[in-house]
Amino acid sequence: MKKLHSLFLAVCCLAAAALLGGCGSSTTSQKPSAPSVDKVSITYVQAPLNVPSIVEKAQQSFEKKFKEKGITASYSTITSGADQTAALASGDIQFLNCVGGSSVLLSAANGNDIKIISLYSQAPKAFKLFSKDGSIKTAADLKGKTIAGPKGTILHELLAAYLQKAGLTMNDVKFVSMGLPAAHSALENGSADCALLAGPLAYNAEKEGLNVVTTGDGLVSGLTVTAVSGKFYKDHKDLVDTFLAVQKETLDFMKKNPDEALSLTAKATDLSPEAVKEMFPLYDFSMTITPEAKESLKKTQDFLVQSGMMEKKVDVDALFVQ
Repeated sequence: MKKLHSLFLAVCCLAAAALLGGCGSSTTSQKPSAPSVDKVSITYVQAPLNVPSIVEKAQQSFEKKFKEKGITASYSTITSGADQTAALASGDIQFLNCVGGSSVLLSAANGNDIKIISLYSQAPKAFKLFSKDGSIKTAADLKGKTIAGPKGTILHELLAAYLQKAGLTMNDVKFVSMGLPAAHSALENGSADCALLAGPLAYNAEKEGLNVVTTGDGLVSGLTVTAVSGKFYKDHKDLVDTFLAVQKETLDFMKKNPDEALSLTAKATDLSPEAVKEMFPLYDFSMTITPEAKESLKKTQDFLVQSGMMEKKVDVDALFVQ
């Protein structure tokens, strides 16, 4: 009996040990839960004519929708693409609501974890090259000219693509990197022969009688997108879906209430309602990610590599969440 009793105890101990070991293994294999989120920050970029962002801010769309989830949404006015992607990488910003495709590519090439969740806009005709000299009419006429505009942007890409039509490169012109207001001033005061402009500045320049050498039509897509970090998308897809729901609701509102949307835009930009109405058709705010958009971004990457702004290519398809 003693032997049987000892054997029974031994079997019980082994069973208990196995059970505990199994529980320990199960616990360690569980993935740690993502940290909770009680606030999100979203970039607010008004220019060149970002009607959806203007409507969303005026109607507090993000604030209301995220509040339903117990989350505080706030805006951060960062207009530089490089500064936007840096803020996303640091975790200071969770959603980039309108960032240039070139900025996303440069961020990814620098090793940052960034994902495109939707398109924001495409507006090739809204990006223009101006001159005061009416004799500058073709790409060939730009050889040796001083051209002002923002480096590493859609406008920069437009210039490179336009020069290519005449067999020229960026080395055939003197390109001076500066922001849009400074580029406009440089053209006006004669320190630049041409200026790359977009949005209200381009609209006003054209009304002033400045010569439009070319637009981006047929040269660039003028693609801007919305983006988050890959980690945020993985950990908080429900919040990304909330953001995208607001974006869709805003576009639906704009479609059903165009006059109100344009009125809010005129008020926010200090443009006349007539000016906004004239500029609005230049923009396609469709949020759907298309094969054409991906191909457009691949062409932008080719430009960045050829111009020496990107040392190596990234997998463009992998940047999109779908």
